[in-house]
Amino acid sequence: MSSLDSTGGSRRSDQEGTRQRFRLEEFADFLRFERGLADSTVDAYLADCASLVDFVLERGGSDPEGVEYETLRAYLLALGDRGLAASSVARHRSALRTYFGFLMEEGHLGDDPTERLEAPRLGKSLPDVLTYAEIEHILDTVGALSSDASPNAMRDAAMLETLYGAGLRVSELIGLRVRDLALDEGLITVQGKGDRRRIVPLGGRAVRVLQRYLRERRPELDRRGSEGVVFLNQHGRPLSRMGAWKIIGRHVRNAGIRKRVTPHTFRHSFATHLLEGGADLVAVQEMLGHADISTTQIYTHVDRRYLQEEHRQHHPRG
Repeated sequence: MSSLDSTGGSRRSDQEGTRQRFRLEEFADFLRFERGLADSTVDAYLADCASLVDFVLERGGSDPEGVEYETLRAYLLALGDRGLAASSVARHRSALRTYFGFLMEEGHLGDDPTERLEAPRLGKSLPDVLTYAEIEHILDTVGALSSDASPNAMRDAAMLETLYGAGLRVSELIGLRVRDLALDEGLITVQGKGDRRRIVPLGGRAVRVLQRYLRERRPELDRRGSEGVVFLNQHGRPLSRMGAWKIIGRHVRNAGIRKRVTPHTFRHSFATHLLEGGADLVAVQEMLGHADISTTQIYTHVDRRYLQEEHRQHHPRG
């Protein structure tokens, strides 16, 4: 090999190593299995983030920790200068916020450079939710499974009851440890984003199903590799995001629900149903673990949509 070939190969290798520091492959897994996004959407997020990585590398950056607010602002301005529509710039900003949120959640980043990042103001889309009847049907369906027919039915029922009963993110669900449970008091301690811990109530039905799983099924699964985690796979190890996502998706399909449902849909439904029942917005914020109440306020719009639909269906002049 000539010295020129060797130098070129070395440069390409260095570039590959630098790009790996941005953890885009891990981000793709997060989008697929935590968020449950379609492949086409994941590809769009990755393309937007890869575009930012190119922008950073061209300016001498080498990792996400070196990316500051000013860099991101310059990047969005450059997109506008290239003639991208406001909606496209807003989509890029959304992708960046999700990407840096992922890095924060995984502990790869200490500060979020997108915190003050602004983009063209657009209408905020409302999250998809399940009706209470749909939630009840899913929970009843998995709860009715025989342990003979499905050895992990007890675990799956406890997972779904806890996911909906406490409004957890899937990462919080699979990260729950036995020491985090105070089921006699109907409470669980949740490790949320940014290492923030919160205490969340759990209803009687969820408590009973979870207690039964802990008493009857988890000891059979625990083969000393559980690390104290509540929900285990058939090998006795903590469930992965992918594993949890597959379990949830299977039971949604078994219940005959045709909507697109992800683990996050249960969290959206939890918040919406609380507000429909008259819960205080600040209390819902606390239970969800939102640092800013404006994040929780999206559910007031969902609730308003529900009220409008109820009025349309039931008012004599609707």
